[in-house]
Amino acid sequence: MKSIKIIIGSTLAAGAALATFAAFAHHSTTMFDHAKTLQITGVVEQMHWTNPHVAVIIKGKEAGSAEETTWLMEMTSPGNLIRAGGWSRNAVKPGDKVVVDFSPLRDGRKGGALKKLVKTDTGDVFTANIRAQEAANLE
Repeated sequence: MKSIKIIIGSTLAAGAALATFAAFAHHSTTMFDHAKTLQITGVVEQMHWTNPHVAVIIKGKEAGSAEETTWLMEMTSPGNLIRAGGWSRNAVKPGDKVVVDFSPLRDGRKGGALKKLVKTDTGDVFTANIRAQEAANLE
């Protein structure tokens, strides 16, 4: 009886350790170069308001470039964006003209971690840097 409890306990502990590892691996942001900030100007093609990460697809140009490209911008979860960034499901829609500041992907592909989005027609500003927004309240 005691050996069954040990086996069950060990199995549960191993499962919890693997689940924790998987959660940390999934939420890594090492693929983004947070030391750099790039900017693109363009038009929103798609908005994916889904867990675990909201994504915006933008057709636009890098500052100083004439080439228009499709960019994938990743953000945090919808709940985090609502709480800290002033976002809503309909805040940004396909067709909106935008200027986006972001941390680029390290591998050079056209995408990154969105930091700030400005709708050029209205001047509305949306941020997605949760850590920076919470830092003032942590001191």
